[in-house]
Amino acid sequence: MQVEDSQIKAFILDSDLTTKEKLNKAEKKAKETNQQLAQVLVKDKIISQKQLIKLQAYILGIPFVNLEKETIPEEILQIIPEPIARRHNIIAFRKKGKELEVAMLDPADLQTIEFIKKKSDLKILPRLTNLASIKSALKQYQKSLEAEFGELIKEESKIVALPEKEEEGKEELEKAAEQMPIIKIVDTLLKHAILQQASDIHIEPLEKEVVVRYRIDGILHDTMTLPKRIHSGITARIKVLSNLKLDEHRLPQDGRFKIETGEYKISFRVSILPVYDGEKIVLRLLPEGAKGLTLEKLGLRNAALERIHQSARKPNGMILVTGPTGSGKTTTLYA
Repeated sequence: MQVEDSQIKAFILDSDLTTKEKLNKAEKKAKETNQQLAQVLVKDKIISQKQLIKLQAYILGIPFVNLEKETIPEEILQIIPEPIARRHNIIAFRKKGKELEVAMLDPADLQTIEFIKKKSDLKILPRLTNLASIKSALKQYQKSLEAEFGELIKEESKIVALPEKEEEGKEELEKAAEQMPIIKIVDTLLKHAILQQASDIHIEPLEKEVVVRYRIDGILHDTMTLPKRIHSGITARIKVLSNLKLDEHRLPQDGRFKIETGEYKISFRVSILPVYDGEKIVLRLLPEGAKGLTLEKLGLRNAALERIHQSARKPNGMILVTGPTGSGKTTTLYA
């Protein structure tokens, strides 16, 4: 599904988007610099990126869609998880029966189309779009999360807020952890982290609010700001899930719990640390369905691989696996 330079040249001349002289100069420059004609045309501002994409859509016979001012229903947007949408620049924007229209920068990406087809069990209809449309649509993932939390936060009146103090009794904390809005908020935080393929969740209390961050592809992203008054309930809920001491606020605690559904099985490693404004919570997500890698697949070869095997066979000593979050320490140790 590649557009040839000759096709672009012919259609540009037919459309009167530029003069033949400018087009010949651009074609000559493309050959000299070993670039595609389309790249030179856009770089030299002979035609705009939007004009080029519309032209390509026309040549390929694929409709062009502009999503910059389009509000996509949440249930359709979420058919393609946000990490896949970001990585492959693909957005689900319209569904009719068993047909799903998706906007893409590269409609020739058949691998991604096939993957979504298998996951959704729908017929995929690719549409060409521009980068501005993709960026605009990606922002709506954040809005859908905020909308979902907005509904939950409206139920704040039902939440019995606990004062942030060390004298909170175990019974009060247990009641806070069992409040339905608190359960929904924690469940929603975990669900969205799983859908976005986050490796960590950070829940940090500040003076007047609680900041929630997800680590995605090694980078921490601010995801949500929650009211400070529900922090005790969230902390208590996570402590209950992790089987930790509810009335311990001075010492760090570590625990774990697991979530299993038909779609995924995730283990959560929990660390709770006392900070100035309450207790900070860090959850590490560990997908249990992930396949282990061999040392060879990690890229170890020849002398390096032999050195590892020799060291592992020694009766004593130490092998250090070090690096920042998300660098592959746990994957290496499992291998």
